[in-house]
Amino acid sequence: MKIEILCTGDEILSGKTVNTNYSYMARKLQENGFDVHWGTVVGDDRGSLEAAFRQASERADVVIVNGGLGPTVDDLSQETAARAAGVELELREEWLEHIRSWYESRGRTMPSNNDKQALLPQGAELIDNPVGTACGFAVTIQHARFMFPPGVPMEMQRMMKEQILPRLIAMRGSNVVTKLKRFHTFGVGESRADMLLDGIEDIVPGGLVKLGFQSHFPQLEIKLMTQGENNDALASRLEPVVDAMRHRIGHYIVSEDDGSLEGEIIRELKRTNGSISVLETMTGGAVAGRLSGHLEGHSEGATADNEQLKWGLIAANRKESCHLVELETNQALSGSELVEQLATMLKTKSGSAHGMEVLAQWQVNGDSNEHGENEHGEACAEVFIGISFDGGSQSRSAQFPGSAKWIKLGITELALDCLRRCLLGIPIYERTDFEQHN
Repeated sequence: MKIEILCTGDEILSGKTVNTNYSYMARKLQENGFDVHWGTVVGDDRGSLEAAFRQASERADVVIVNGGLGPTVDDLSQETAARAAGVELELREEWLEHIRSWYESRGRTMPSNNDKQALLPQGAELIDNPVGTACGFAVTIQHARFMFPPGVPMEMQRMMKEQILPRLIAMRGSNVVTKLKRFHTFGVGESRADMLLDGIEDIVPGGLVKLGFQSHFPQLEIKLMTQGENNDALASRLEPVVDAMRHRIGHYIVSEDDGSLEGEIIRELKRTNGSISVLETMTGGAVAGRLSGHLEGHSEGATADNEQLKWGLIAANRKESCHLVELETNQALSGSELVEQLATMLKTKSGSAHGMEVLAQWQVNGDSNEHGENEHGEACAEVFIGISFDGGSQSRSAQFPGSAKWIKLGITELALDCLRRCLLGIPIYERTDFEQHN
């Protein structure tokens, strides 16, 4: 079954409104075993809409048209569908009564222009909208079945779940289950991951497993997808591919499925009854903020006492970091030596099981601004990360090139990944694709 999603509206076409409806519909279709072959955006123009409807009717089996069902002059979906189908519009009294009742239940009088929302192409199938006044409908144009959910996200989402997806499943005539396995990685770029995973789809013959990538710096999400009739069979099919994925990508995998890097850290701290204190520069407290945000989002009750994060401190520079933990040193310490001493002092003063120092500074030259950026918005920063624990400490350094925002994201992710590796007993240094290598 070939499906096209066609979104209407000048606000979508111009970019003034982000098209989150398309993302939702495409994702739900994929989760239910349907492939979206085309995605189209058309403005509020009668000629353009009709041409798009006719084109879609020639190449797709199902077309989901989103938007254009309101009462205003720029809502054109009903009349365009009628014209493309070669029929007239007709007033659906049952829907007009629904609109009147909707307004009356709110103590309001229905405006006269809402009559337009009850005009549908002759012979159209009405698709119920229990939470709004826009009438969903379905109509056949040439050989394609067109379905029209409203553009209001809440209304569209409910109609997709309760009305459109059941109709599509019935049209397909068979039960198809989609299994999606996700790996969240840090340190490996898309090109290298693609090379490392060359041929992994062929572990299961017949093209039954699809490999996909989604880059959202500083992480790369790697996805495996397969479809079949039941979850048990799909899990067995994916098992050898998942094993190969873990072997090839290795410790660059920071979490899987709905997990997160900070979630893995907190899970390990809870498992070992451990805790962490963080002192960081340049990142604005983002490292501690990520850990705190996860704890707050997973607390059992508003007053839950989260003991995993003891202290989260921010310093402006090296001198202030030393002052905060009362580290007095007149020695000419290297960056690695200094952050290990700072992390150790932090651990001692806070009473936490682990201490972590993130010490970063811009590499400023003559034409750089205060963020280290040159006239092209490019910068470079050097970071030293030290982690202290019972029995010792370790450190890692890196240089990050890019924009100031990019660098701060990279440093935050690197610090969290170093902590994850330390807690799991994995070497904290492994070459990443995002740092500068001399």
